Amino acid sequence: MARRERVMRMSVEQPLWRALAGYRVLTMVYAIGLFVSAHDQVARPWVALGYFAVLVVWTLATLPRVANAASCTRPFLAVDLSVAVVGILLTRVAESPERIDAGAPTLPSIWTAGAVLAFAIKGGWRWAAFASTLVAVANLAERSGVPTRDTIHMVLLVWIASIAIGYVVEVARASERTLARALEIEAATRERERLARDIHDSVLQVLAMVQRRGAVIGGEAAELGRMAGEQEVALRTLVSGGLVPVSRVSEDAADGALVRAVEVPDDDGDGGPVDLRALLAPYAGARVSLAEPGAPVRLAPDAARELTAAVAAALDNVRTHAGEGSRAWILVEDEPGEVVVTVRDDGPGIPEGRLAEAEGEGRLGVALSIRGRLRDLGGTAEVISVPGQGTEVELKVPKAGSASRGKAGQR
Repeated sequence: MARRERVMRMSVEQPLWRALAGYRVLTMVYAIGLFVSAHDQVARPWVALGYFAVLVVWTLATLPRVANAASCTRPFLAVDLSVAVVGILLTRVAESPERIDAGAPTLPSIWTAGAVLAFAIKGGWRWAAFASTLVAVANLAERSGVPTRDTIHMVLLVWIASIAIGYVVEVARASERTLARALEIEAATRERERLARDIHDSVLQVLAMVQRRGAVIGGEAAELGRMAGEQEVALRTLVSGGLVPVSRVSEDAADGALVRAVEVPDDDGDGGPVDLRALLAPYAGARVSLAEPGAPVRLAPDAARELTAAVAAALDNVRTHAGEGSRAWILVEDEPGEVVVTVRDDGPGIPEGRLAEAEGEGRLGVALSIRGRLRDLGGTAEVISVPGQGTEVELKVPKAGSASRGKAGQR
């Protein structure tokens, strides 16, 4: 079956860059509006006009630079902050001392905060503290060391807000890396369980049969059976031991945490629902009775296949543990919100605690081939057994969950 790799990139940081780009444009328009509303009071308007021409060109031309952390390089940040600081200092040239003492805004006004926020998003709270301190010094110099209350208020606001945003960005990046690692471990664990189910359904059962038949035949076959038994134990240990996935992170951490998961697409061309009865019909026989509804029992293709494989695993357990002469019954129920398949036998039953003991020994037939499959489908598998009265395995698969899973497999 063909596989494909799906790449998921998670980033809570990227929306901050988009917000910053919008903030820079809006505050540029705001700064120009302040100048236009009081241009007749400006002592040297040509200085302000020259600065605003540079500010407009710089802001619009550098929008791609604030699209993500990779584009927002250190040289760009240095020049961007210089534009803000120069604008603050040029206010003393453009405005009269009386206007400055009266609290006239600086030429870039609150556009300056955008340059500081770029430092915060790019490098965290330490970079934000550095940039906001330079802006504070420039504001104090523009006021000749005697700042007004509004100036102090604005400086403190930018300083605190930028440091807080920088800290939040650092925490968000750490959280994304942790989440990406957790998702990769979950994806690797699910892949391991899928492989373990396949191995249990084929290789392990063949090795166990060779071991049993070799012991019965004797001679060279007994030695072959002993070797098969050793390989079975080694393979069970490998399957139940787990895998540690290699951590994959984005080359540029600011693009968001990167998670790679292996998908197995559906073999069905149209991916439409299939009739579960058709998949279960081959298992009916002289010793296996199948009871099913008269109408089709429709499930998503992958859900129907996995449910059928779980039924097959339950029947294998009946043949292995209940004996060759045992009988089994399969009951299919099509409920409004779920499909219920019950596999019951008339064998000796399972002693209490035996399932947990078998799982501890690496015998994962029930744990993976049955319960693992149903868990992946969002369903449940319940094993009810009374010694001397047989065993009943009840498998439940929600229809809504299997349908959404089937659609996801088509993407």
